[in-house]
Order: sequence, then structure tokens, then C-alpha cells
Amino acid sequence: MRFLDEQDVRSLLDIDTAISSQRTAFIALAQGEAWQPEKILGGHAANEPDTVFCYASRLDRQSGPVCKFGSINPGNAVAGRPTVNAVVAVLDPHTGVPVAFMDGTPITTLRTAAASAVAVGTLARKDATRLLVLGSGVQGQAHIAALQRDRTYAWTGMWSPRRSSLDASVGRLREQGFDVERVESLSDAIAEADVIVCATLATEPLFSARKLSPGATVVTVGSFDRHRCEIGPDILHASRHVVVDHEPTARQNCGPIVAALAQADAAELEVLELGHVLTGAATGRVSDDDIITYISAGLGVQDAAAAWSIYQRAEAHGVGQSVDWPRNTGGTEGTSTAPW
Repeated sequence: MRFLDEQDVRSLLDIDTAISSQRTAFIALAQGEAWQPEKILGGHAANEPDTVFCYASRLDRQSGPVCKFGSINPGNAVAGRPTVNAVVAVLDPHTGVPVAFMDGTPITTLRTAAASAVAVGTLARKDATRLLVLGSGVQGQAHIAALQRDRTYAWTGMWSPRRSSLDASVGRLREQGFDVERVESLSDAIAEADVIVCATLATEPLFSARKLSPGATVVTVGSFDRHRCEIGPDILHASRHVVVDHEPTARQNCGPIVAALAQADAAELEVLELGHVLTGAATGRVSDDDIITYISAGLGVQDAAAAWSIYQRAEAHGVGQSVDWPRNTGGTEGTSTAPW
């Protein structure tokens, strides 16, 4: 088994590899090649901010099954710790033998931001010049890095209600060479933005549909649980299309969709899957004035695609700690040199 820590994962999952893996994941899902069961989430009450999750999936028959297990703990931010922590296990596609165990925290960060880059590249106006990111945490920073990779924005802004975190994140991004400004007035920034990314753990909408300008693209990655609603139903109803990563998962878990469907006078909410837009089976943006919303539920197949790419590159370059794992084949207890 190959063990890969955070540094190993980051050295192997560069932004180009991450974006390519996510595009592959969505297309495999749309074409019926991926295995994507329901995910497990624990902690749905607003007074229980921590969420435990477990995602199992398989990209296709040529790659092995992957499982990610982790926890989201918003309180970690105060202590300067990551709010999302996870581990990922990868099995051999033919024998089922565990072949890799890796730090899932950087995988979650990078594949989420890379998936948003795929969505924005597919759904946003081609002449979009103003990018606004809400949230100054790890995901907010990762999204600015990923979204500036494929597009040149005339202006990029970051907003957060936590001023100290915002100042630190903007400073860190500028040191890394990213052009980003601190946003003081969220209302004004929303009205002027072409692409708005919500990367928070908000449980109440951060802005209303009436603030959006024509042609805006809204991306939300923090509304992955039923009680997390970075945006409200009004934005879904104002959108020409609501696009999701996986319709069954989004309808079951994503707070804005759950809230929209729960309204007494709610009309049936039509949603498109990003993979179908990528393959041409569905059309995302029809005109430049369309408001388009993309809601990320977060899928196991995203982790499967990223983790398999990491494993293959680790094998090719000899990255990570390789540990022999003897198997008991004689019916009696065996021994193992694995760390546990």
C-alpha cells in the first residue's frame, strides 16, 4: 500500500490535473460509466454545525473503488485549523486489495475548486470580467487560484464577514501573485459581478436575486447539506437554468433546492446536470442575459477521479511511503507491517 500525506497529494494534484480529473468525473457520470451511490452525511440540525461524511464511488471499471471519510468542523477556523478533514482509501480495480491511503483534505479542497472552474468555464458568459468570491477560508482561496487559471478577470474581489481572516487571505493570495481586492460592500459587489462564488458554511442566504445583474453566474459549494443555504430559492427561480453535479444527490441534500421544493406554492424545479452540458446532451447558457446557478453537492466520483489520478502519478514517480501489507491466506491470523 502507498501512503500519501498532504505534501505528497499537493505535489501530484496540480491545478491542471485536478481540472482534468473533474471534467472526466462529470462526463463519466453523465455517460453512465461511474458508480455513484448516495453519500452519508451526519448532523442536519442548524444547532449542530459539525458534519460527518462518507463518500464511496468508482470512476469506471478501469479504475479502482474509492472511499473518502471525513468531518466538517466550522469551529476549527477560530484555531486556524482546516474546517474540513478527511482520508481517502483506494482499492485495486481487479483484486479489491487496498493500494493507496491518502490525505483527503487537500483532495477535497483542490477537486472542489477545480470542479467550479469546469462549471464556470462551461456556464459563464465568455466575456465575464468580474469575479467575486464569498468566503476567505481555504476554499475561497483555492477558488480564486483555480478560476484565475483559465480566465483573465479585470477585477477579482473577496468578501468575508470575518475581517481578520479576509485581510490575511487577501494578503496571502497577493503574495502568491493573484490579483485580488478586499470587498467592503457586499451589496455593491454582487450587483457588479459577472461570476459569484459562494465558498462558505452559511445557513442563511448571503444575498437576494434582485441584487444580481443580468447574465450573472452563481456558484455555490457550501450548500451541500440540507441546512446550509448560501443562496435562497429566489435565486433558483430567477435562473434560466439551475445546474447541479448530480441531480438525485442535489435534490436530497442541497439546502437551496430542498428549501425551494418545500415551499407551499413551489413549482417543479427543473435542474440540469453539469455532465450533460459538457457532453452536449443539455444546453446551459442560452443568452448572455441568462442568470445561471450551479450548485455543487460534492460527489464521491469527484474524489474517485482525483484520487485515481494521484495514485497513478504516485506509482509512476515513486512518491509516498510504500508499505508491504502481507495477506493471510492460510486461515489463521497473520501479521502486517501497515502502520495500524
